[in-house]
Amino acid sequence: MSQDNWTTVIRPKNSFFDLNLKEVWRYRDLLWLFVKRDIITVYKQTILGPFWYIIQPLLTTMMFTFVFGKMAKIPTDGIPHLVFYLLGITIWNYFAESLSKTSNTFVSNQNVFGKVYFPRVIVPGSLVLSCLGKFMIQFSIFLIVWGYYISQKAIIPNIYALLLPIVVAIMAVTSMGVGMFFSSLTTKYRDLMFLLSFGIQLWMYATPVIYSLSSIPEKYASFVQLNPITSLVETMRYGFLGVGQFSWSSLAYSSSFAVVVFLLGYLVFSRVEKNFMDTV
Repeated sequence: MSQDNWTTVIRPKNSFFDLNLKEVWRYRDLLWLFVKRDIITVYKQTILGPFWYIIQPLLTTMMFTFVFGKMAKIPTDGIPHLVFYLLGITIWNYFAESLSKTSNTFVSNQNVFGKVYFPRVIVPGSLVLSCLGKFMIQFSIFLIVWGYYISQKAIIPNIYALLLPIVVAIMAVTSMGVGMFFSSLTTKYRDLMFLLSFGIQLWMYATPVIYSLSSIPEKYASFVQLNPITSLVETMRYGFLGVGQFSWSSLAYSSSFAVVVFLLGYLVFSRVEKNFMDTV
């Protein structure tokens, strides 16, 4: 039988970097099946189910309000603690959860990868999309709280709030890139999963989630601004709450970082997927 009669031909990747988007698009139905699986299985055997999507950020916000707002009295640029922390937590949770889940791609899916072929990048992509669904639910809760404080004239938003889709896209690309990089390394070094979990917690404190950038001493502010997630959080605070710092150059820096880390992560991911079954 000639090769032209085959419906699918699987070839090894010859180039150092080969992002076959056409093949990924051909498996788009599988992508959505993975997204559905990720959403359903998380809370399938829980009592409250998807309500945890709502309860989790609200409980965290109340704890932050009490500990950092009332006890530590960390300034929030005159913004009510509830809406200030809820916005930061909602944005950060999407990034942190996407990164955490994609970083475990090879290990958690080794049984599937060892039995059937499909573009492996579909799995981290589906995880980022499933986290996006959770983010949309949690952000809806923020919008309700946000609307209340607007009616009370406690906050004054501006047109930069429309940058939300761009900010979310940058977070998705960044988390997927870093996640694929660590996922590739954990096939050999499992203890990196524990290091990454600890690193994500430290990353949150290096991001203005529980504090405003303006409250940081000037000599330390430049280091915090090197964090690519800082400008994303500050952009959303500036747009939705009317406080914080915004600049197009900072947003461009975060965008550039996202592209570079995604290309690096996919490069390593592509190299490891060829023989990861021998080491996982």
